[in-house]
Amino acid sequence: MRIAVIGTGVFGRTLAQALQRAGHDVAVGTRDPGETSQREDWLGVDVPLQQLAVVAGDAELVVNATNGGASLAALGEVGSDHLAGKVLLDVSNPLDFSQGFPPTLSVKDTDSLAEQIQRAFPDAKVVKALNTVTVSVAVDPGLVGNGDTTVFAASDDAEAREVVIELLRELGWVDIIELDGLSNARGLEMWLPLWVRLMGPLGTAEFNLKIVR
Repeated sequence: MRIAVIGTGVFGRTLAQALQRAGHDVAVGTRDPGETSQREDWLGVDVPLQQLAVVAGDAELVVNATNGGASLAALGEVGSDHLAGKVLLDVSNPLDFSQGFPPTLSVKDTDSLAEQIQRAFPDAKVVKALNTVTVSVAVDPGLVGNGDTTVFAASDDAEAREVVIELLRELGWVDIIELDGLSNARGLEMWLPLWVRLMGPLGTAEFNLKIVR
């Protein structure tokens, strides 16, 4: 599958490499590929960098791995025409660090970042997933609980959910809970205020939920 990852931070970079290892044709979008390639965190990373305006042109799936506060602007640079009809996997969270740590959420309760993205790009097929774990666990669920923890996929579009669920399986996820309706992203994003508060007492970001039935 041809995949465009939007976002050059640790989540986007790590997820892009994992998807590439899984056999997908991956490129990462950035405003300035030359500048990004010279950053210390990108040295030795063998994933193509392309400008935001072109990276998703022939992609079959687009991943939003940007900072939540910048997601709408970054996807706007990608372009509505390049997102139309495509699955858009949103792994970002609307974290607001303006008052320091721990962050609050810039949107919650009656809305979500994923829904804002869907409204801004109505012809895309937004799926919320992987926002509830740190990236090392996202790409290697076996790091926690021998891989027996839970991940979620929420979307209004059942076929788009299934595309993302198959990607999750390729990454090693087994316990995947499918949520019918993108409004469920509100709950997934509102897990983050507790998640960031658990890092301190646990002494690590490598932890996750397990839904026991």
